[in-house]
Amino acid sequence: MSEKFAKRWEKESDDTPFSTRIKEAVHSPVPLKPRIDHAVKRINIQIQRLDKAVDRFTERDKSIFKRIVDAYSKHDTARANVFANELAEIRKMGRMIIHARLALDQIVLRLSTVSELGDIVSTLAPAIGVMRSVKNGMAAVFPEAEREIGSIGNLLNGIMMDAGHSTGLNVDFQAASEDAQKILNEAATVAEQKVKQKFPELPSGMPTLGESARTKLSSPKT
Repeated sequence: MSEKFAKRWEKESDDTPFSTRIKEAVHSPVPLKPRIDHAVKRINIQIQRLDKAVDRFTERDKSIFKRIVDAYSKHDTARANVFANELAEIRKMGRMIIHARLALDQIVLRLSTVSELGDIVSTLAPAIGVMRSVKNGMAAVFPEAEREIGSIGNLLNGIMMDAGHSTGLNVDFQAASEDAQKILNEAATVAEQKVKQKFPELPSGMPTLGESARTKLSSPKT
């Protein structure tokens, strides 16, 4: 880790020459490590909000599920199918939120690791790609989260640019894109498992979801 990068990564020590401190104060941004720690805190807040949103969708799912069972027990197939399609929409949004939450969790893990390794540029590049994808996925489901995640993504992008300038390292955008996609794919796989645990399938013999509903359930937006 270069001397210049080290000064930006941690706060300068008290024995730094006064002239150097003046120069750094004028020309350098806030040290990188505190900025990353701040980003991690903001991401963790969003993770907590997404967890609460998942809980709300879970409760809503249970309520609609009971209505389907009730309609079917009364041989009201038409009403049961209406609820089944509503259930499909709920589960689609629930899956998207779980997916986003798991992806953000991976970003927090990586950013926490970079605080120790200093391998900041190669870590931030895919993280920014994941944040952008999560932001887009939240647009129709959780607008507040979309705005905040977009803001955090901009923060990370600024940190990466400063880090690249300090270290002289260039971003391998192809590798970053592949790494970001890998994170999203892994999150999607785990999200599918969690959806099955949280949202049970309709009992055998009951009306199945309509074709459009099944399509939405099997195609999470990433």
